[in-house]
Amino acid sequence: MLPHYGTVLALLLVGVLFGAAPLIINRFIAPRTQGKFRNEAYESGMLPVGGAWVKFGIAYYLFALIFVAFDVDVVFLFPVLLVYNDPGFAAANGAWRDFTEISIFVGILSLAIIYAYRKGVFRWQ
Repeated sequence: MLPHYGTVLALLLVGVLFGAAPLIINRFIAPRTQGKFRNEAYESGMLPVGGAWVKFGIAYYLFALIFVAFDVDVVFLFPVLLVYNDPGFAAANGAWRDFTEISIFVGILSLAIIYAYRKGVFRWQ
């Protein structure tokens, strides 16, 4: 059991206050006017021209999704590689087992790259 309930309660209260303070302060200092451009898109202070529903290629979305996939993979691989580089780690744990697991992870990622290449995602039009 935790002997210091008062400390935990105080930290919880401080956390709630830090979360609620911006919302409460916003109510007091935010402007309340509903201007004529309230529902317009803001484009560098200029009035927008045309509609907002403009068609553009899906390639942008696919590139963004592939980038996010690689970014997340690097986030997962970097700490593993740092631990794997430790000499004591290889002796204490099965280094081959860990190497196999990472190889399977990179292999699945490679299959995704091959699939995207075959679908023509990397050909810019």
